[in-house]
Amino acid sequence: MLKLENVEVVYDKVFLAIRGVSLTVEQGSMVALLGSNGAGKSTTLKSISGLLAPERGEVTRGHIEFQGQNILPYGAAQRVGMGLVHVMEGRRIFGHLTPDDNLVAAYKTGGSRARLNELRDMVYSFFPRLTEFARTKAGYLSGGEQQMLAIGRALMTEPDLLMLDEPSLGLSPRLVQEIFGIIRHINQETKTSILLVEQNATAALEVVDHAYLIENGQIVMNGPSHVLKENPDVQEFYLGDSGKVDYHNVKHYRRRKRWLA
Repeated sequence: MLKLENVEVVYDKVFLAIRGVSLTVEQGSMVALLGSNGAGKSTTLKSISGLLAPERGEVTRGHIEFQGQNILPYGAAQRVGMGLVHVMEGRRIFGHLTPDDNLVAAYKTGGSRARLNELRDMVYSFFPRLTEFARTKAGYLSGGEQQMLAIGRALMTEPDLLMLDEPSLGLSPRLVQEIFGIIRHINQETKTSILLVEQNATAALEVVDHAYLIENGQIVMNGPSHVLKENPDVQEFYLGDSGKVDYHNVKHYRRRKRWLA
């Protein structure tokens, strides 16, 4: 469904943010792009959704194909129309509108009322908690509820590929588990492909099929989620398993990831 091949992104014609990024998302799959803060995860998503220009960024090399079509010549709105939707980091909802109005605002112009109601009912079935606040201003919702609304609003566009940027940001472990479970349920029920960008590798690897690890703007590792969970470097640096090496007893040992050495 989605293919990136040797993509490079430059900001302000000077700063090279990602270099040689290649990844694929198969039809109906869930894929995670993991990495620390500043590794290039969000930039990769923006290169796909067409949101680089407002930040003075551009794809200077490589190819991005969506359902076999080169999408680089198209703007963000056209890419949404093609079925590619980006839920940005930070829950960018319309706080002055109700959750119900947020959902209606995302529905395509000229669409039928019947289809609007079908999609809205589907969103409420995935996120029943939103029905309790359907007539309350969205800005008064909790962080978890706002994240649910942001994902639900994206579903109103009937995406083929849903890209989520840090959906766990600022949420309690219980809410993270709940939202990730719902995301997996959406993938299974609607067959929507999902590309998930996360720093929370532990939670992401529990729900995705395949994962890529990005460091300093480069993909350094990828594979099925169960394989990455067993990788000692991933366990040490991303899953919090730091008790296997006694660094005081290892002479001249430098705490560096082997793939960057």
